[in-house]
Amino acid sequence: MTDSLVISAAVEGIVDEAVIRKLIVLAGASPGTVYGRQGKPFLRQRISGYNAAAQHAPWVVLVDLDRDHDCAPPLRASWLPQVAPHLCFRVAVRKVEAWLLADAECIADFLAARRRVPANPEALGDPKSAMVALARSSRRKDVRQDMVPRPASGRPVGPAYASRLIEFASSLWRPDVAAQQAESLRRAIDCLKHLVRSA
Repeated sequence: MTDSLVISAAVEGIVDEAVIRKLIVLAGASPGTVYGRQGKPFLRQRISGYNAAAQHAPWVVLVDLDRDHDCAPPLRASWLPQVAPHLCFRVAVRKVEAWLLADAECIADFLAARRRVPANPEALGDPKSAMVALARSSRRKDVRQDMVPRPASGRPVGPAYASRLIEFASSLWRPDVAAQQAESLRRAIDCLKHLVRSA
């Protein structure tokens, strides 16, 4: 058995890291070092360096679309006009939470949510708020305490929001199922599989 291809990655945050590791394994490769994890501006400052590294070795860079553009292609073009041959530069529409919400059955079970999971998560203006709303409807007190912000905290999420989503992404999330409801996720998986095939 040959060793699987190692793909390096760069992401905005720790939830994105869990997601990209899962996708790399799904594509038949092994996750290498994951860089970034310090937000979007940090990633943008270093994108040309990641692109240069991808001239010679496989890389994936994952960013959230947020509200920067209406769709992914303009963001990609503004960040990186020339994409290196071994780089998958992918954009989650509008946040990586949409990709997790796209596996509606599993995220509903995981959160013990009373509310319905949104049917078209990539159409949401703010998937993170939708995730918090689901957690707020949870039948489980620990989920609510971890993921819903305290009333006076001024924060958009609870204290263990990221930890909960990392747990979900790593163990229960089914990207192949989610990709049927999230086009940007399907494209990311296709790109990674192409990278593996062409290595």
